[in-house]
Amino acid sequence: MRVSAKGRYALAAMIEIARQTRTEESVPVVVISKTLGISKIFLEQTVSQLKKDGLLYSIKGKKGGYQLAREANNITVYDVLAAIESGLLEKAGETVPHQSPSIEATLALRVWETLDDAIEAALQGISIQDLLDQSEQLGNDQAFMMNM
Repeated sequence: MRVSAKGRYALAAMIEIARQTRTEESVPVVVISKTLGISKIFLEQTVSQLKKDGLLYSIKGKKGGYQLAREANNITVYDVLAAIESGLLEKAGETVPHQSPSIEATLALRVWETLDDAIEAALQGISIQDLLDQSEQLGNDQAFMMNM
């Protein structure tokens, strides 16, 4: 499985939005862009797709920006990547369907479907809240180490 830069940036943006919206305020794209060092134009495309897929909503106006559409613990890594990565769990191509249908079926059942199921389960098992918590823990650990 290969995750594009857009998918990685989407996850980082979701974590940052979760972090900054604890106060119920929305986060403008320019703030996320500066905080994460991601191109504003590229980030706008990414958050637009996340909004279209119901993971974010936007607020217009002076205090406008983005907020999570659901609680951070109810949005999974799978949800985010599925919104951004069109071929996230694209089915493997056929190998020898005409020459050896039994080998083809075996590969599909024992390898490709097993792998797809494992990847999906792993990504479904990690929430944006999990990522935010770990990010903050790592940040606290690094701050502690810097002060030693």
